[in-house]
Amino acid sequence: MRLPREGRRRTHARTTRTAGLAALLALALAAPVTARATVSPPGGDETTTQYEIPGPSTPAARTVIAATGVSIDEVREHAVVVSADATEAKRLRTLGYKLKALPGPPSRTNGLKAKPFDFPPADSGYHTYAEMTAEIDQRIAQYPSIMSKRVIGKSYEGRDIVAIKISDNVTTDKDVPEVLLTFHQHAREHLTVEMALYLLREFGAGYGKDARITAMVNSREIWIVPDLNPDGGEYDIATGRYRSWRKNRQPSGSSLSVGTDLNRNWNYKWGCCGGSSGSKGTETYRGSAPESSPEVKVVADFARSRVINGKQQIKAGIDFHTYGELVMWPFGWTYNATAPGLTQDDHAAYAAVGAKMAASNGYTPEQSSDLYLTDGTIDDYLWGTQKIFDFTFEMYPGDSGAGGGFYPPDKVIDRETSRNRDAVLQLLENSDCMYRSIGKASRYCAGS
Repeated sequence: MRLPREGRRRTHARTTRTAGLAALLALALAAPVTARATVSPPGGDETTTQYEIPGPSTPAARTVIAATGVSIDEVREHAVVVSADATEAKRLRTLGYKLKALPGPPSRTNGLKAKPFDFPPADSGYHTYAEMTAEIDQRIAQYPSIMSKRVIGKSYEGRDIVAIKISDNVTTDKDVPEVLLTFHQHAREHLTVEMALYLLREFGAGYGKDARITAMVNSREIWIVPDLNPDGGEYDIATGRYRSWRKNRQPSGSSLSVGTDLNRNWNYKWGCCGGSSGSKGTETYRGSAPESSPEVKVVADFARSRVINGKQQIKAGIDFHTYGELVMWPFGWTYNATAPGLTQDDHAAYAAVGAKMAASNGYTPEQSSDLYLTDGTIDDYLWGTQKIFDFTFEMYPGDSGAGGGFYPPDKVIDRETSRNRDAVLQLLENSDCMYRSIGKASRYCAGS
């Protein structure tokens, strides 16, 4: 979801909807959803295709596109790339948009037979759920003095959702700032799982040897939730070929359609603002209610459990996605830089820390609504209800061109995960007082 450089200048005066865009948005939200009973394959979903749509070049125009229920995968200077099934594509054409179909996911078989429930042979460097679990257990066994694992809940299909704690006294609940790092809300974004595994290796191998890592492990409690959507991830590779699946695998009530977009299901401004879809089966279906997805409720419950003596222990976090090479912060539900619950100082601290992290990894920093409106997202939830400074990182590639879009080749894993090392350490270092970044530590942070 990369915003072209020509359009990245931040302004405090946000783009406003024109009457025409507002009318299109109303049409998009009101457009009927065709019953899927006769078109859904055995998996309970329709095949999605990526399309380029020329024209939309403002956040408001892109929000009209998103309101149809498609996922916006990439933002170009005067176009967007979306994932849409046949019903959604028809709806877009009804609204007057021209769609150009793009090539499907790469096969990467290297002429070999695809294995079920595994990555294509040429992408064997990626980890399946079982391989991820084995590597996590290996790290816990390798570094037991600083790492521990707990099962914090189950996915819809019964897979463990785990949180790994990293701290110098890992069995003790210390009174130190905590940081939450989350990964893989969207099934096809497999590079984010590799990011989690990279961080486990780095913290383990670097402790006692690297000064920055050692200082952070000694003075923070770091929580890594490496896979929020294990069911969707496994489904995406179940045939041995990529399916471009985004959501979880929870049936949508009596509908034959399957899946909720986890990052529209969080319990803050849920469904408020045209930033998600209420239509079952769409790419951005927000679910029947906030936290109706078990995976979201598990992680939300975990975040709430870190409120001790009335005080939230988690101070900051990053939610990792692909693709677009962006560092983003709240709010997503409004174009405004400030809103109830987000002051000018809050916004300034977000922007200052975000810009420095982006300078480190080469991503573009921006408020998430600079792309288009979203509602019910993890960043907005963690800030809006818990006052946790949560960011979204959209990882490699910057665009779908040679980078592979949602499916970059496994040869880039090491390069693109290590690219975020310094940015993660920056967040850890700032987590004790995010307002230090704007010179207001004495006002907001006790003891500063």
